[in-house]
Amino acid sequence: MDVGLDTWAFIIGIILALLVLDLLTFSRHPHEVGFKEAAWWSVFYIAVAIAFGLWVWWDSGSVFGTEYFTAYLVEKSLSIDNVFVFAIILTTFAVPSIYQQRVLLIGVILALIFRAIFIAIGAAALAYFAFTFFIFGAILIWTGFGLMRHWNEDPDPSENFVVRFVKRKVPFTETYHGTKLFVKENGVRLATPMFIVMIAIGSTDLLFALDSIPATFGVTQEPFLVFAANAFALLGLRALYFLVKGLLDRLIYLSLGLAFILIFIGVKLILLFGHEQISEALPKIDTVVSLIVIVAILTVATVASLIKSARDPDAVAHAGRVTAPKDDSESSS
Repeated sequence: MDVGLDTWAFIIGIILALLVLDLLTFSRHPHEVGFKEAAWWSVFYIAVAIAFGLWVWWDSGSVFGTEYFTAYLVEKSLSIDNVFVFAIILTTFAVPSIYQQRVLLIGVILALIFRAIFIAIGAAALAYFAFTFFIFGAILIWTGFGLMRHWNEDPDPSENFVVRFVKRKVPFTETYHGTKLFVKENGVRLATPMFIVMIAIGSTDLLFALDSIPATFGVTQEPFLVFAANAFALLGLRALYFLVKGLLDRLIYLSLGLAFILIFIGVKLILLFGHEQISEALPKIDTVVSLIVIVAILTVATVASLIKSARDPDAVAHAGRVTAPKDDSESSS
């Protein structure tokens, strides 16, 4: 795909314009976001993402168009898991509802920065080291199997190494002061709980990028499409949070479905490495097949979740985690 500096400038300009629009409208004043407002913004961001995909299809052909839409679908599905974890963080730290949209906006901006860095590193690695395909595939398979084993558990923000380190090193107050990160009390500069929340959101964004970027490169090796799919999925993440947070408990098998998607893409990357570096006789999974498989997995996970929640109203969905929780003896040591 031939992408010049003008095209990169164009897509970055669109993303910055959308962020400015968001700052001037959606999050200009702290307020509780209702379902109707979140629905309109979700539709808007999805429409922008689809319009961009249609432009790619028209300008660069159906192959790249299909790769973009598949990558966007992968990122959109993974962003729902982001929403799960963000909901846990906001609840754990008791963030007032009127400030949640600002926290999530900062989270989106941090995620965009982290993703851009990882995409640049990933693209360079894939260009110079074909073995990177195998490494990315192994990471996704390991993550997928870990998530499969712990799909019905939730991550604990208190186990976050960065959060625990900051809490030990930085004095802070227990009281929120709007969206301020630091305040002075009795002449002493203290961090507010909002600062800890931002640390938790930022470090979580970093961890999600480690899985998300290899997953997207598993669908397309075009850095431009990887970046665009990530950016448009992330821009709609905040509206998605307020839209589906009341439905999260019903998506019981979503984390299990995401585990299967990660494993599938991991296998695809390893097969791609084998096909290109070992023998062309080895199978290679087509992008259209990937799209069909991903849609099928998400559909089955959603339908099964709704059936389960209807039959068992007490069943609750979980975000899932990759590793087992630390026991008390480990956490205290």
